[in-house]
Amino acid sequence: MTDRTTNPTAGMALAVVDPAHLRGGPAALLALVAGALLVAAFAPFGIWPLAILSPALLFRLLQGRRPAAGFTLGYLYGQGVLGAGVSWLDISIAQFGGVTPPLALLLTIGFILFVALYYGLLGYLVVRLAGGQATWIRGLVFAAVWLLLEWLRGWLFTGFPWLNLGASMTDSPLAHYAPLLGVYGISLLVVVQAVLLSAINRFWTWLLLALIWGGGLVLSQVSWVSPRGEPLRVSLVQGSIEQRLKWQPEQFRPTLERYLGLTAEAGDSRLIVWPETAIPAFAYQVEENLLQPLHEQLAARGQDLVLGIPVSDEEGYTNSMLSLGVSGRGRYDKRHLVPFGEYLPLRDWLGPLLDWLRIPLSDFRAGDGRPPLLTLAGLPAGISICYEDAFGSEVAEALPAAAFLVNASNDAWFGDSLAPHQHLQIARMRALENGRYLLRATNTGISAVIDERGGLVAVSPQFRPVVLSADVRPLQGETPFQRWGNAVAVLAAILLLAVALLRRR
Repeated sequence: MTDRTTNPTAGMALAVVDPAHLRGGPAALLALVAGALLVAAFAPFGIWPLAILSPALLFRLLQGRRPAAGFTLGYLYGQGVLGAGVSWLDISIAQFGGVTPPLALLLTIGFILFVALYYGLLGYLVVRLAGGQATWIRGLVFAAVWLLLEWLRGWLFTGFPWLNLGASMTDSPLAHYAPLLGVYGISLLVVVQAVLLSAINRFWTWLLLALIWGGGLVLSQVSWVSPRGEPLRVSLVQGSIEQRLKWQPEQFRPTLERYLGLTAEAGDSRLIVWPETAIPAFAYQVEENLLQPLHEQLAARGQDLVLGIPVSDEEGYTNSMLSLGVSGRGRYDKRHLVPFGEYLPLRDWLGPLLDWLRIPLSDFRAGDGRPPLLTLAGLPAGISICYEDAFGSEVAEALPAAAFLVNASNDAWFGDSLAPHQHLQIARMRALENGRYLLRATNTGISAVIDERGGLVAVSPQFRPVVLSADVRPLQGETPFQRWGNAVAVLAAILLLAVALLRRR
């Protein structure tokens, strides 16, 4: 196949040898490497230009291929992305208990191979729909299909919106598109730029790039929100309890003593936040001796506390956040549970298999569909627990009512890996999209106070008991993303795909 519109020098910015000319083993190796390279665009590395270069390499690799080869190269690319980016799942699975390291590794590899199918489908569809077409048609199909599959991955089978391309841009000028287009809109802008690298010597390419980056700079001067009352002092308590010890009976009292001792160091902070399941017991077990006395003490001091604790009732048990103190008692139950971690999907089918494998699973019940709001420091606050903050449209359900956001997590499951850094970057994107401060309290780190532009106001070290305090500004107002959600980005991708398919002949 030939490319009728590509200049002979196009793609030289990508490599000395055009990836489109590689075949066999070299092409497969480059697909794997290009995928792994993408991970360096995310935290903690933060080399965000690689988020443009990596898809650009895949785009060139797909040129002149047959659909089957397109699937193979895309699949290998996905294995590179996920193999380098989410291998920390092995740590998490092993720490559920009773799972041997070989089995944990096998399950992690199986997950990676499954999710990589999205990238394989990307390669197949790009070649199938636009193989042999002009560069701009292939580019439109590549950008549109990338975005649509990334969006699909974010909700199909409960969703896995990790390593979304747009999330890598929190420290780039493109981050300022977040209140307007959300993370998927930024992903679309990034992959469009990757396509433009194939014609970097053309005037219109430079013009489009200038418009994209110039738009980001202009948006950096736009404020979508305004202050809502005076700033308030908050403290995040990071207990740093090892996951292997957390649920041991002999660790219960030392855990409470640590959290209560650290809370005393918060001084006169108006709001104190403990992490997910900070108390390793059901709420009813500590109601009389801890929760109610603590509620009364906080109310007398004019303070509020929100803490993570499992709650058991006649309908089952939930992963919950309870609020105590002068603003009154409240409760939020986690709504988006982690499959295989907090509940077992397809229990009738998979139950016997999991019993045979002896993987211990929790059986949490999801919270109801009420808005994820609690009254904290006299203001409505948007609440999310751990993995929930990866779903931008769900976090936005608390807006525009919420004056700030709170995320309580327990990243101890992932040890000293990339996961806590990637998770913090995801939380920064939620703050950007919604134009609100976000308070992120975790068990072992990274805890952080994030401002409405995604900036890090205060950050804790990992694996140390810490009280992290900062002033937070309550905000009001509605960003375009809160109103339209992901619809703008998804419809834009559908439009690009429709234009390409209509014009390909």
